[in-house]
Amino acid sequence: MKVSIIGSGNVGIATALYLAEKRVSNITLIDVVKGWAEGKAMDIGQASPIRRYDVFINGYSDISMIKDSDVIVVTAGKPRLPGMSREDLLRDNVKIMKSVSESIAKYAPNAVLITVTNPLDVLAYVALKVTGFALKRVIGMAGILDSSRFRYFIADELGVSPRNVTALVLGGHGDLMVPLPRYSTVHGIPVSELLPKAKIDKLIERTRKAGGEIVSYLKTGSAYWSPGSSAAEMVECVVRNRNRIVPCSAYLRGEYGIDGLFSGVPIKIGENGVEEIIELSLTTEEKQALHLSADKVREVIEKIEAENLI
Repeated sequence: MKVSIIGSGNVGIATALYLAEKRVSNITLIDVVKGWAEGKAMDIGQASPIRRYDVFINGYSDISMIKDSDVIVVTAGKPRLPGMSREDLLRDNVKIMKSVSESIAKYAPNAVLITVTNPLDVLAYVALKVTGFALKRVIGMAGILDSSRFRYFIADELGVSPRNVTALVLGGHGDLMVPLPRYSTVHGIPVSELLPKAKIDKLIERTRKAGGEIVSYLKTGSAYWSPGSSAAEMVECVVRNRNRIVPCSAYLRGEYGIDGLFSGVPIKIGENGVEEIIELSLTTEEKQALHLSADKVREVIEKIEAENLI
């Protein structure tokens, strides 16, 4: 299978490196800046004898080189800077996603498309509308990253291996995301039995602000290793038809009482993209939080549609 990554900044390169080390497939890197993707591809390739991966990575500035890709990851866009919200990136990144999506529809009409660029749930919607792809073939990378962050914070607080921790975060990829401690465990033990509610609430809030916390430290950029690992995990699920259940941003048609939007929910992800949307039984409070998150995404989409950006 052919995997292409559009955008060779930090997130795109992290995704490519993780995929190479997983030996998932050969990789095509694309970037609008001439020479950027070519140089990054060569650099990763030259590490292969030491890191022991044997896939080939090629870089191009010509987006037509994505032709006939089976999976495409879009990381192209402007990153967050200190003081910016994900929504602050809106107009510029909508234009970028629209242009990229037009090329994807032209050169790789049968691909599964994974969007990473922020604001994620909104741009997944833009990609779906512009490409005209089947709903199952456009997926946003959101919950898998947010859940990984929640898992890490729980593990760090308890002083245990992150591999022992499972966690689940639903909703939009923003400050209104919905971490679910009810579905979070440490080696099968509910986290509520290991930590007091006040501490869990602090970890939930830190999870919601995790991306901004990293931005505040970096000053001139945003997270890339953790988003790259999340995107690579999704690609592997598609290429190898893993049929794993993971939280991702999927287009909902009434599931969880949400219609016509992308929102983070548990999905089974395989060779066709979204193989199945898993509906959980939520409490009234959890449903309200999920709908509040969805309302924020809908508000932004209505804004860009009113401005005829898509």
